[in-house]
Amino acid sequence: MEVRNCKGCGRLFNYLSGPPLCPSCAKALDLKFEEVKEYVYDHPRCDIQEVAEVFQISVQQIKQWIREERLSFSDDSLIGIDCEGCGVTIKTGRFCKSCKDKLAKGLTSLYQVEKPAVQKKKDPRENPRMRFLNQDDNT
Repeated sequence: MEVRNCKGCGRLFNYLSGPPLCPSCAKALDLKFEEVKEYVYDHPRCDIQEVAEVFQISVQQIKQWIREERLSFSDDSLIGIDCEGCGVTIKTGRFCKSCKDKLAKGLTSLYQVEKPAVQKKKDPRENPRMRFLNQDDNT
């Protein structure tokens, strides 16, 4: 465990994982997320800048929620972010459907490796190495 300063309030806290926020700031951010989610549900035609101004949060935070697939928008919404693969506008996540399919196909091809042919065991009598007879066998 390490001690870090909170990005929200600057207080020291025991950092475990995730965003560098103390428990109280993380809880406040989760409450803000619920409010944003309700607002987007009630106002499907709003844009990211409007949501950021209404709730006094950064556009980057809204985009992060979209990339994490915590926040999703309808198809007729003005909100969209760029696919990290090809740059097409998407409503949620990091990649569009075609880029997700390409990644999935690439990953499955990694695991579909041809199995090596089973080799027969060689007869030890066919081995050209030198053999020594036990002294007991000759008497």
